[in-house]
Amino acid sequence: MRVNYNASAILASNALNKTDSRLTKVSERLSTGYKINHAKDNPSGLAIAHRMNMQLRGLSNASQIASDGVSVVQTAEGAIQEMQDMVHRITELAVQASTGTNSDTERQMIQEEVDQLKEELTRISTDTDFNGKKLLNGDFDLKGYSDVQGVKVSYYSDEVTAGKYIVSAINPTYDADGNLTDGSITLLQDGSDQAFPADCKVRYEGNKAIIEGSNSFQVELVLDPNLTGAADVTLDLTGIGAMRMQIGANEGEVMEIRIPAMGLEELGLKDTDLSTRDGAMKALTQTKSANAFISSVRARLGAYQNRLEHTANSLDATTENLTDAYSRIMDTDMAEEMTAYTNDQVLTQAGISILSQANERPQQVLQLLQ
Repeated sequence: MRVNYNASAILASNALNKTDSRLTKVSERLSTGYKINHAKDNPSGLAIAHRMNMQLRGLSNASQIASDGVSVVQTAEGAIQEMQDMVHRITELAVQASTGTNSDTERQMIQEEVDQLKEELTRISTDTDFNGKKLLNGDFDLKGYSDVQGVKVSYYSDEVTAGKYIVSAINPTYDADGNLTDGSITLLQDGSDQAFPADCKVRYEGNKAIIEGSNSFQVELVLDPNLTGAADVTLDLTGIGAMRMQIGANEGEVMEIRIPAMGLEELGLKDTDLSTRDGAMKALTQTKSANAFISSVRARLGAYQNRLEHTANSLDATTENLTDAYSRIMDTDMAEEMTAYTNDQVLTQAGISILSQANERPQQVLQLLQ
């Protein structure tokens, strides 16, 4: 037995300190609910978990954005549906006005209703908005420009590669009804960088020249009636302008929503006039084209909505699975930690008792000195 150094007490003290340290960690895990509270607890696990947490926050916002996108599309589609109903009404009026039993006076009365419908079509196309953003005025369609005044790029399809294209010559000629005739536009198709594909053809609708090729390649040009001619017209098709929706947590995970302008000019109803029988007959063709255009836009918006709804569902499923993985790394297993807590608590009480007894042993040496 020794007096200067109580080895038994030192051993008991060390064991008690270790147990107390473990008990402190277990208590922290139980009270916070996290398995990792400090970087030292699991350095690699902490790095992985924080990366997952950042991804989860991004996915949550992306899901909300996808839902907002659905609302945008529904707002636009609802307005366009009403526009289509008005086009149908104009068709009914055109059929009525084209009947020979009506006089010009009666047709003029019909035209008054048409004028009101056209004004409402214009109002809807300019005033429909979502959160202050105009939806039907062309702000969210792909932008294209021409270097010649009087030549306007009104539309081009998604399949058109962004870049510059050259129209070799524009020599507009019109028939008796004011429609462009064949040969009004000559395309550059020599295989150079700014040439149109070799299979592109041009057809005409009113003052529109529609350039079409394989794989849904389509570019629409509107010519000013006052344009007499031009050569080497450069079309700059930028490929930008659509509404970009961030539908993922990472860079580049975007969806572009195109909503073309829906004004009278785009619908082909700008000069619709039912005050004469000839005008009424012409209006039947105009409303047919307008209805087809509106239907194509609504079909695209419907496809956007379906895609966005699937996107939101996919994001929710990804969030659910990623949250489960994050939880396995970060969250405390309460049953396991309670077992450890109970065990360490018993060991702490035992350690205190043993340390107390070990500290009393030097007192027993005094009995040898009596």
